[in-house]
Formats: sequence, C-alpha cells, structure tokens
Amino acid sequence: SAAEAAQKTWKHHTARQRGDLLRSWFEAMLEHIDDLSRILTAEQGKPLAEAKGEIAYGAGYIEWFAEESKRIYGDTIAGPDSDKRIVCIKQPVGVVACITPWNFPNAMLTRKLAPALAAGCTVVCKPANATPLSAYAIAELARRVGIPDGVINILTGVTAEIGAEMTSNPVVRKLSFTGSTEVGKQLIEQCAATVKRTSMELGGNAPFIVFDDADLDAAVEGAMLSKFRNAGQTCVCTNRLLVQETIYDEFVQRFEKAMAGLTVGDGFNEGVTIGPLIDAGAAQDVRDFIDDAIAKGAIPITDASVTQGLADTFLAPVILTGATPDMRVFSDEIFGPVLPISTFSTLDEAIEKANDTVYGLSSSVYTEDLNEAMRVINEMKFGETYVNRENFEAVQGYHAGMRQSGLGGTDGKYGVEDFLVTQVVYMQYKENKK
Repeated sequence: SAAEAAQKTWKHHTARQRGDLLRSWFEAMLEHIDDLSRILTAEQGKPLAEAKGEIAYGAGYIEWFAEESKRIYGDTIAGPDSDKRIVCIKQPVGVVACITPWNFPNAMLTRKLAPALAAGCTVVCKPANATPLSAYAIAELARRVGIPDGVINILTGVTAEIGAEMTSNPVVRKLSFTGSTEVGKQLIEQCAATVKRTSMELGGNAPFIVFDDADLDAAVEGAMLSKFRNAGQTCVCTNRLLVQETIYDEFVQRFEKAMAGLTVGDGFNEGVTIGPLIDAGAAQDVRDFIDDAIAKGAIPITDASVTQGLADTFLAPVILTGATPDMRVFSDEIFGPVLPISTFSTLDEAIEKANDTVYGLSSSVYTEDLNEAMRVINEMKFGETYVNRENFEAVQGYHAGMRQSGLGGTDGKYGVEDFLVTQVVYMQYKENKK
C-alpha cells in the first residue's frame, strides 16, 4: 500500500529530479563505504576488501541509472494518413517486487532498485534472511538523501509468506527475482494468476574453455578470479573448467601454484582472500559434491590445512582433476570453492561439452584465435560470454540468461526497459487548409 501510494507521485517526478536523488544516494553510499563494507562482511562473511569492492560496484548501478533516467525515450511514428500520428510513450510498469539473494546483498539490491526508480517505479524488496542488514543500511541512506517514503520498502520475515503476497497481490505489476531455478519456476507460476511481468536471474553452470593457443597466465588468473571470488558463491561463477588436452598438465600445474596463494579465514583479517560459506548447511552441500566426484574417480588437489582451527563453514579451495560429466559437479551449480577440470580435443567437442547443461547464464573462453572465439560466441547458448577476461559484469552491459537461467535482464541501457511499458497513442489533428 505504501508503494502504491508513493507510485502516484514518484512517477510524476521529472527524470532530472529522479536522477538527482539517485545521484545523491550514490554519493552517500561512497561516503559511507567503510561502514557499509563492515556491515556486509559481518553478516555475509566475504573478505573486507571484496565487500568494499561490492559497495563501489553496487553504487555504480545507482550512478549509471541516475544518468539513464534522462535517456528514456519513446517514438513518434508516421500514421496511415497525413492528419494522423502514432506516439509511443514509455511509462513505469508500476509497483515492483524484488527478491534478492545473500551472496551479494548490496549489489543485487541496487541492481534492481536503481533501474526501477529511474523508470518511475516504486519497490518492495525482500532481501535474503541471512543478510538483511545491508538492505536496511542502504535504504536508510536513501531516506537521508530525500528519496520519499514508500518509494523503497524493505521487508523481512517468513520468505514463503512474503513471496506468496508479492506474487498474488494485484498491486504488484512486476516481480524481479535472483535465486535458484527451482524457486524461480514456482514464482513464475504464481505470478501467472495476475499476469505480472517477471525478471528472473536463475541458476548457472558456467563453462570456462581454455584453448592451447591461449595466454595461460591470463587464463589461470581469469579462472582464479572467476571461481574463487566470494568463496565460489556467485551466480556467474565458473563451474566447469574445460582445457584442451595438449596443455592440460601444464595448466593444472600453474593453477595449483596460483591456488596456493589463497588465504582462508575471517573476512575482517588482513590478507584473507576467501571467507566462510554462508552457513554450515551450504558448506555440507559442497562437501557432498566433492565426495560424489571422488567416489566417481575424480582426484582432489587441495591443502586441507588452510582451514585448520576454523569453523565448519570454512572450506579449503579444491581442484578436481579427471572430472567427468556423470559427476554432480558437472551438472549442478556448486556454489563453493570447488573447481572440476576436464579435457577436450577439438573446438566442436569444447562447444558440445560447454552447452551440455540446462542452464545458460555465463561462459568464458580463452584463445588468441579470433576465428575460434567467434565460433564459440556464435554457438554457445549462454547470455554472457567472456573472451580472454574474468567473468565480472559491468554496469554498462546487460546481464541476462538463456534457457533455464532466466527471463529478462538488468544493467545498461537495456536494463531499464524491463521496468517500462509502452503506451501507444493514436492521434488525429486538423490540417490547416488555406
């Protein structure tokens, strides 16, 4: 109700007014980056340096859409007769409901809030119960800079009850969700009764392909960043490493050496690069992945001593060599610091193995051959493909999945479109006749 009431006035703010308020919010987040980072690390666990990076990254969405609010354009189309015109107007979709995950409790929220507010929508957001404080903190900053009450609403509590209200309430005209494919399917089904627009960023199973002509140092660095950021708890996280068989041994040796430089521990301690998993249950799920792979013939490379004396939510980074498609680590999203490595011989085999999944969120390829890169880009069934760089989205781009990884998308000039509807006006006027 608060969002619905605020929507009636927020949509009539000019684009400049909305943009100025978003800009002030962005500046407030950077001013309080140290406090926001400490809150994030305290409730989520990632190293403080990563938390600061997330705050800056999350604030970047607000900055981008503060500017993009002034670039929401419609069209004027020639009519069927000289005294007629067709005008297409972009209008805010209305009240938006958001459900965000715990792995990036700041950036996943600003990624949804910023384009919604820029478009003239108001938002009711349900952050993950494991990490509500980051959401409350940035909402408080929005209040302090003058964003009106009711424009941003943060709601915590029983997830199933809140989700049921969001999906059934006719006031909500759009639901944006980031989470598992299983839950996403349920939400889509529940939204059908009131014909809501939905945006879904769902599960991933990202392949990372390394050809024998690749810069191996760059490929190792990219794989390390893509796999072990946030302890592997990332939607676009590399889930399967596919290495051409002629360089497999050398690549594994280099990767093992690089992995030895990781430090597991309390995110507040200086020099720590991998913090804990979100809870003990999540850590056990990842251990089950490892046990399944070892039982089916994979060979683990790890240093278990790095977690000595730490709680059971901490896991040592693991490489699983000799991984095969029948292992769970190849078919399911791991969400932990575990990386299975497999080989391929030809380009066609690499593409076939990479596409052998129901998901289609993120993928990576390392090669110096432009022809190989273009073949992969054209034939991979993933919303994002990273060529010769780590998989980390930019606010200017577009973040969207294919297949069972989602519907719609966010970021960049295309991201605001999901929060707009097109109203068509057919006009007729009297021509002056002399």
